[in-house]
Amino acid sequence: MDTLEIHLEGGKTEYQPNETIAGTVKWQCTERPEKIELRLIWYTRGKGDEDIGMVDTICFDGPAIFDTRKFQFTLPTGPYSFSGKLISLLWAVELVAEPGENCTRIEITVSPSGKEIILGS
Repeated sequence: MDTLEIHLEGGKTEYQPNETIAGTVKWQCTERPEKIELRLIWYTRGKGDEDIGMVDTICFDGPAIFDTRKFQFTLPTGPYSFSGKLISLLWAVELVAEPGENCTRIEITVSPSGKEIILGS
């Protein structure tokens, strides 16, 4: 069984636009992966069609069966994390091992206050 881990520096999950996200990723696979990719994404959840935006990726070339690597992303100015009655917008850092469907994700919050914006309140 493959193990994929994401560790954010200081365990921080609340960020402001243009802030830097840093941390380490760690993987241990039963077979050598062809590709390990770390993604900074936002996505919507709720009624209607779900949207996803890939903001940045880091591809770890020539991955070994197990390894630990450092990473850093700079957040864009938006969109902000929010929750409404019909739809929410969430951010995440996602680690993917290919081939296969091995994936892990840590949700983060991105807004000027670092807190999720609650619509309709």
